[in-house]
Amino acid sequence: MACPAMSESERVSIRQFRFSTKHPGQRPLDVRIPEVLDRDYGTFVWPSAIVLAQYIWHFRHRLPEKHILELGAGTALPGVVASSCGAAVTLSDNADLPRCLDNCRRSCQANGITDVRVLGLTWGDVSPDLILLPAVDIILGSDVFYEPKDFEKVFSTVVYLLQKSPRAEFWTTYQVRSLNWTIEPLLLKWKLQCREVPCSSFGATFPEFAGITISSTCTIRMFVITMKEKQHV
Repeated sequence: MACPAMSESERVSIRQFRFSTKHPGQRPLDVRIPEVLDRDYGTFVWPSAIVLAQYIWHFRHRLPEKHILELGAGTALPGVVASSCGAAVTLSDNADLPRCLDNCRRSCQANGITDVRVLGLTWGDVSPDLILLPAVDIILGSDVFYEPKDFEKVFSTVVYLLQKSPRAEFWTTYQVRSLNWTIEPLLLKWKLQCREVPCSSFGATFPEFAGITISSTCTIRMFVITMKEKQHV
């Protein structure tokens, strides 16, 4: 999601999450995320981010030494969880909104994370920072498909990254807000393949998981998107 401008007078609250395991002897992961009161978009932890963070936690055994980039990070819950699970993480948000990037840094500081890079990347722009970005294994995006006018820009950035790293995966969640909004035509246009993952299969069981309660009226969809494999004649 995009992040609105914030004033210095706005208050920050801390929201706490706990990602647990059913295996005895394994410790849960506690995460603290600062939220700016009376704002929306990137300064608030939306349900899609919590679902994506739960997916990351479920597959934490895959993350050590993986290079991960989060797009439109906002409060950066998924990226913070990935970093806490051993991944090398870069957090990114709109290059024209420096307060969004400050928000990412604030979330890292709240969890004692010092080795995460924060980068300004604007969807649809092939900037020097995007060009110089090293290969990634996983791209993260929660609710990046929020405004239909941005869908094409998101995909152009994702495809650029996947072309640089053909074996990478794009892990993304979004909240269904309109039955008229779909990414299927863009998947076809950009020659991408998409696998939907049921939320219940990785512990995102509404209304309670990650140590909080989420409205059961939310419909969140989780996708793993990759480049289509080339067909050999």
